[in-house]
Amino acid sequence: MFEKVLIANRGEIALRVLRACRELGVRTAVVYSAADADSAAVRLADQAVRIGPAASRRSYLNAAAIVEAARQVGAQAVHPGYGFLSEDADFAEICAENGLTFIGPSPSVMAALADKSSARALMRRAGLPLPAGSVEPVPTAAAAAEVAADIGYPVIVKAAAGGGGRGMTVVWSAAELPRAYAKTRAAAQAVFGDDRVYVERYLTEARHVEVQVLCDGHGNGVHLGTRDCSVQRRHQKLVEEAPAPALPAGVLDSIAETALRGALEVGFTGAGTLEFLVDAEERFHFLEINCRIQVEHPVTEMITGIDLVHEQLHIAAGVPLRWRQDEIRLHGVAVECRVNVEDPERDFAPTPGRLERFLPPGGPFTRVDTHGRPGYVVGPHYDSLLAKVAVWAPDRELALNRLERALDEFDVTGPGVRTTIPFVRRVLDDAGFRKGRYTTGLVDRLLAAGEHTATTSQAGAHESPPAPPVTATCPPATAGSSAPNRRTR
Repeated sequence: MFEKVLIANRGEIALRVLRACRELGVRTAVVYSAADADSAAVRLADQAVRIGPAASRRSYLNAAAIVEAARQVGAQAVHPGYGFLSEDADFAEICAENGLTFIGPSPSVMAALADKSSARALMRRAGLPLPAGSVEPVPTAAAAAEVAADIGYPVIVKAAAGGGGRGMTVVWSAAELPRAYAKTRAAAQAVFGDDRVYVERYLTEARHVEVQVLCDGHGNGVHLGTRDCSVQRRHQKLVEEAPAPALPAGVLDSIAETALRGALEVGFTGAGTLEFLVDAEERFHFLEINCRIQVEHPVTEMITGIDLVHEQLHIAAGVPLRWRQDEIRLHGVAVECRVNVEDPERDFAPTPGRLERFLPPGGPFTRVDTHGRPGYVVGPHYDSLLAKVAVWAPDRELALNRLERALDEFDVTGPGVRTTIPFVRRVLDDAGFRKGRYTTGLVDRLLAAGEHTATTSQAGAHESPPAPPVTATCPPATAGSSAPNRRTR
């Protein structure tokens, strides 16, 4: 095992990796920007190295500064977390050239899989089913139109180098395609420095199901079951659960076994996630593979009892996989929601600010991964994720009730601060979600219903006399509070 690991990330994932290292007796160093000087990771790490100003391109995306920090502190390995440089093959190669172990797949495998078009071609050769569409990038709008005409609308134009839910445009008709094609290519060039795009059939009523895999450098691999991540807005996930609900066991087993076969076929090593769309006929289609730990990894840990970050560290250190497939057991149901510092009433606009109160929930089988605390300033520079609340229960109904109870307890307040907790409660209240029968269209449907309700309320406001005043019997809510009112259901 390594003696010291440099953590090249921030926020809750930096803390998550730091704690795993400490449990294994590995010393830690973290890098930090000027904006994160007072972060929990900086306070808890054995060493901390400031690598630049708040701007991520000059700090957490500065590969040279991170490698120099690792050399300064004498680290043997670098854990990239998720986001930032976690799937950057060039960064992985720079680490290798400087004698550092990058905790993830090899640079060559990562380069092949980070390119969505290349990954599709590799997985097709491995026998994985793909959505209808182009495997290679489409070089012109005319070529894109030919593909779309062949597979039928709607289609989705995707950046070959895309990730994190960016670089995608849904196209509903042939008339929209030229503009959408140009827009997506321009956005891909601006964000990823690569304007190549491909076109595939867009499944309007689909489930987003993913499979966690662990593969070592000795040809061994296991899958750890499925997760459902269909509750998402603009391709950003809000609620995740494991295992995926309301699908036959045979379908789930087939998806998981197919995912593991694909990962082993391409030489993947480490902890990775293969993502699929499952259509209304329960046919599944490969989307992409993520070469890193996922935000939603806690739900898999809760149903398997396997610490994924521990396994990442062991695999990167050259230890053969410590599990066989017949030793993997899935127990109960786990559900996670992301608590983002955003205002759902204003199109999920970020609401940075100082947290005056921050009281996470507790109780049985309740896990909160967070870097927040009272007095912490949520800045405007990075992702708005503040916390992840994950719960476990023997069955799905109790797990959902437990998550509702946990969100009732979560108290986050500060001037101007809002969170996504109220919207998550709307998801948990939805009849289709409660039954486990929902698709990637759920969030859009809830948002549309909310807009309709607001419009109806405004239209009727002048048609009825105002309600009589009500005498308050309890103190008003603190300005900026995002804690939901306790319900009676």
